[in-house]
Amino acid sequence: MKIITYNVNGLRAALSKGLTEWMAEEQPDVLCIQETKAQPEQIPLLEFEALGYHTYFFSARKKGYSGVAILTKQKPDQIVYGMNIPEYDNEGRFIRADYGDLSVVSVYHPSGTTGDERQAFKMKWLADFQNYVKDLEKTREKLILCGDYNICHRPIDIHDPVRNATNSGFLPEEREWIGNFIDSGFIDTFRLFHPEEPDCYTWWSYRFNARTNNKGWRIDYCMASRNLQAQLKDAYILPNANHSDHCPAGIIIDN
Repeated sequence: MKIITYNVNGLRAALSKGLTEWMAEEQPDVLCIQETKAQPEQIPLLEFEALGYHTYFFSARKKGYSGVAILTKQKPDQIVYGMNIPEYDNEGRFIRADYGDLSVVSVYHPSGTTGDERQAFKMKWLADFQNYVKDLEKTREKLILCGDYNICHRPIDIHDPVRNATNSGFLPEEREWIGNFIDSGFIDTFRLFHPEEPDCYTWWSYRFNARTNNKGWRIDYCMASRNLQAQLKDAYILPNANHSDHCPAGIIIDN
């Protein structure tokens, strides 16, 4: 089972840059999308269905903002939209697909780059998200949490850890949170297979030729419950996919 996460930074923009052609070539079994920035009536479902996908979208109330999706070749047993927390669900940040005893989530963690208010919102979200996942594990023990976490964990995950130490996405409290989250029972799947490989990023600023110079951040993850480790076969990043300021990250799991 090939599961890929991809922040497309606007679904319609990504489609205009060849997203469906890439999907046809890459053939993910499950594609977790973040930042669709699209309302239901703006989503070309037929294009995805023509590729053999069942499509599930959870849009933000605010137009042109946030939004997550799961595109899947195998029809899930159940789809859960949101976390039943209105302040987050109004922003379209969480969608879950269940396949037997395995659950796959597409999640878009908030960014704190626009100021103190949103940084505070982000930190509250992180605490509430972890509590939600802890409770979810009581009934869904095998979780794959794919998405844009908007946090780099370690210095190896960011091109300039010293200068970025005071920037949202690499703040000490954010790094502490993601470390604690992993320690609570999750695997950063990319680092499982590539523990010390440098210069592996999933997001680059549109400014200063950052992508050309590979001055990036690894903020997109496929987190897996620790009890899935034996089923994980590979994890990787696809930096040559150019439909967004992010690139896809994926895993192969024996399911």
